[in-house]
Amino acid sequence: MRSQPTRTSRVPLLLVAGLPEEPVTAVTDAVRATDPRGTAVVHHDLRTLPEGVLRRHVRHGEAEDTAVLELAHGCVSCTLREDFLPLLRRLARTPGVRRIVVRLDPALEPEAICWAIEHVVVDDAPVAEDVEVRAALAVVDLPSWLDDAGGDEELRERGLGGSADDERTVAQVAVGQVEFADAVVLAGEAERWRARRTEAVLARLAPTAPRTALGGLDVPALLDRIPADARRGAVDGAHGPLLRGQPPMEPVAGVAVVLFEQRRPFHPERLHEALDALLDGVVRARGRAWVAGDPDSVLWLESAGGGLHLGHAGPWLAALPPERWAEVPVEQRLRASLHWDEHYGDRMQELVVLVHEADPGDVLRALRGALLTDDELASGEQAWRAPAESAITWHEDPCEPAPRDQHG
Repeated sequence: MRSQPTRTSRVPLLLVAGLPEEPVTAVTDAVRATDPRGTAVVHHDLRTLPEGVLRRHVRHGEAEDTAVLELAHGCVSCTLREDFLPLLRRLARTPGVRRIVVRLDPALEPEAICWAIEHVVVDDAPVAEDVEVRAALAVVDLPSWLDDAGGDEELRERGLGGSADDERTVAQVAVGQVEFADAVVLAGEAERWRARRTEAVLARLAPTAPRTALGGLDVPALLDRIPADARRGAVDGAHGPLLRGQPPMEPVAGVAVVLFEQRRPFHPERLHEALDALLDGVVRARGRAWVAGDPDSVLWLESAGGGLHLGHAGPWLAALPPERWAEVPVEQRLRASLHWDEHYGDRMQELVVLVHEADPGDVLRALRGALLTDDELASGEQAWRAPAESAITWHEDPCEPAPRDQHG
């Protein structure tokens, strides 16, 4: 097969995400209005999921097209990958398309979309060879966003679930959309105290993202305010920095950032109990943990509102012989070189917690109380290597990513 010529330029891609439908539509329209003839708008509507189908809308210039798609394998993510990614490539190669705008359904998260663009192979190459993510915009409804970000309601309870077994919460999506955003658009009017607290959370969750009100939205000016080192679709791994930019560290209106760093492992049972402190009055908690029951593995912990995700993030560098260190992410090796301990190596607790109603002191006390005591630590590594009966149950996503060769 003859290879395709290398493209010298890629078509800019903008993503617009948010829970409120009307403001997201308004922002999408405002972006399109800056170049209506050269902009192609894509939207996959998931509201018809209970019928086993979804609707795809594409608009370019005066032309509009709507198609009804049956769910491949009964899986939304598989269907979007098999339709969405090839569609982006076709649009990028369509004469007259100078920019693509993707209006995301509320149940879709921009980080997952950007990962697929960069990594999923379509016709022998990722779609990132044809499109370049210029910005991800998050639309925040000021009256309701903070309640959504701190709650525990599941997406399917609100009729937004991506599939019948979608266990994500509204908070996980609302927080993820803002955390990944390069710019934030504020919609609606909230009473002064709520607006102040919401903006304090946004300033700490996405400190480098410029914010503007929907009523005065100037799209070119907003895009110009995005800093040169913005994320622009880049997906962080579990060993990347926990704090992006320089979020304000001083408390404002009850909103505060809690940093927890320790050089001793968590007791599995007590950590299980302490996790409750991260699920009440907390917008976001994320980080890497060292658990006595499994001291060779990095535990990745991430919560949003009342939703929690736990999973393995590979081995600690100290658990591997030096000849295997090249197998771990370069970010992990760099961090290990800066914080190496003669006895424990790179093992440590690194957690960041963003609270909006919880007492920061209570969070710190709960986490400190979950650490091994001096007596437990002195008993030796062999004594606390044995997993406790109530050790943490690892979370598994309901749908595994499709193998790369299925997208060839």
